[in-house]
Amino acid sequence: MLRQSGLRGRLCMCSCGERYLTGAAITQKWRLARHVAGAGLTRLKRVAATPFRELAALRSRLPEKLAWAPRDIRTTDPTLADDIYAGYFAFGGKIVNAHGRSPFEIEAAPSWERALAGFGWLRHLAAADTALARANAQALVDDFLTLRGRPSTGPMWETQVTARRMLSWLSQSPLLLQGVDQAFYRRFMAGLARGRAHLHRALADGPDGDARLTAAIALMQLALCAQSPAKESKRAVKALSDELARQILPDGGHISRNPQMLVDLLLDLLPLRQIFVASGLETPRPLIEAIDRITPILRAFRLDDGALGLFNGMGATAPDVIATLLAYDDPRGTALSNAPYSGYQRISAGAGLLLMDCGKAPPPAFSQRAHAGCLSFEYCYDRQKVIANCGAPDANREAAREAARATAAHSTLIIGDMSSCRFAAEGALRQLLQGQIVDGPHHVAVARRDEPRATHLTASHDGYVAAFGVAHQRSLRLSADGARLEGEDRLIAAEGPDAALKPAPYALRFHLHPAIEAQRVWDGAGVMLTLPDGAQMIFEARGLETELEESVAFAMPHGPTRALQIVVRGDIIGTPDVVWSLALHAAPPPESEAGQGEPEPGADQL
Repeated sequence: MLRQSGLRGRLCMCSCGERYLTGAAITQKWRLARHVAGAGLTRLKRVAATPFRELAALRSRLPEKLAWAPRDIRTTDPTLADDIYAGYFAFGGKIVNAHGRSPFEIEAAPSWERALAGFGWLRHLAAADTALARANAQALVDDFLTLRGRPSTGPMWETQVTARRMLSWLSQSPLLLQGVDQAFYRRFMAGLARGRAHLHRALADGPDGDARLTAAIALMQLALCAQSPAKESKRAVKALSDELARQILPDGGHISRNPQMLVDLLLDLLPLRQIFVASGLETPRPLIEAIDRITPILRAFRLDDGALGLFNGMGATAPDVIATLLAYDDPRGTALSNAPYSGYQRISAGAGLLLMDCGKAPPPAFSQRAHAGCLSFEYCYDRQKVIANCGAPDANREAAREAARATAAHSTLIIGDMSSCRFAAEGALRQLLQGQIVDGPHHVAVARRDEPRATHLTASHDGYVAAFGVAHQRSLRLSADGARLEGEDRLIAAEGPDAALKPAPYALRFHLHPAIEAQRVWDGAGVMLTLPDGAQMIFEARGLETELEESVAFAMPHGPTRALQIVVRGDIIGTPDVVWSLALHAAPPPESEAGQGEPEPGADQL
């Protein structure tokens, strides 16, 4: 179970400076100091630049007209237009009733304000295709320009939100500008000019992270749609090319290691490519290459149940969105099996599919949503997910989001109830570093061997060396038919002056998908899993007792859902190795004195 007391203690220890630092190596002190100094310098630059932001906006030349409107390829729901007209705004799991007021007068959760000011919901009004929806959309944009149209320090003018707003306004410009008077047209264009100046300033001195790429995309799209002068277009192409080169890895993954980032990027990059083609301009080579590299690894993250793997901030998958994106690719395209730069391995064998996290933590600026799930895996059999990670909840569940980042929320090994990564999760460090990972595995070794009868995968990480003096090594073997998964988890004593072996308990966790039923059998020596289609699998850990505990699946379409997890416990000194297996069980459940097909006496049936 994700025990709240343990989670609170771990998060406190990981985010409170002195308690965390006293038990770590001196190199960790320097890493933390470097993170703090870098974040402080960035904040100082932003404060110093504040007086110049408004001046830059005033000097920014207004676009004269928009020649193109990019196509928004996100899915739409025209019925939401009625809710918005009635004053109900549902974003990020939170519903706000405006009660006749402008929603831009309301202060609510930051996640709700970001979604409101990003204007992604305009596509639902456009899909309604009515005069009422059009008038409502124009009125709401006018409200924003009047009430929140000047750059500020709140969520509505964050770099990511400003870029999303610009992209939404450009794609929905036919809806927003149809039949308007000259005064509204000029206010709208002035709003775009202020957003452009704000994003240019963000690229020059703003915070690092994935928002820089979204800003570059928005600036490029505006330059194309407004048919900007060659000098401005060239500047936008350079900014876009630089960020794509920095953030898209050679194997197509994003530097944050979050599968959701690939979805978001393709939703922006594909329409941008179409605008280049429509305008007759040469499409930048970095844009073409980025799209070509992203699609195969997106296929790699797609499991047999249609959802993307729950790693490093990935939440609930929208299957229709994935299908839309993959429709732009060759339908015969294959999934990447080895992504060494992104740190993922995929094994597809018969009816089985396995995806494993074999990577280090992302760079600090890209780690605000990353998880401590090194060596965790997800496993599907016959298109049904069996072993999973807990995934990330929606943005409105802040407390749950922090719990979901912990190692305990992943199908891997955790020592001493301490995550393999340390987060700036509370207090002053959280405010300054915004939840970044301040330390974690620095060396992750991976070896793969594909054979006719099985695929072998071995990986190890050093995330526990400083605290406990051991490295975690995991070896997996998936049979050719996909029906048998064998594993071995070993704790290997590390070498070096800061790697003294320290006794501590560990827990080896296997989180189950909520649709999987489970019961202990053989007096706790094994667990019987029943899949949705009625197939049964047996989990056992050689010579060790297995436990069933409660878990939670955060990344479900309707919110957090109760689930179960298999737990094998041991001690670094006493049981450094765990050999386990999960295999299809063709025969009836084990017989017992209580009757055929029933669990043995003492079994816990849930």
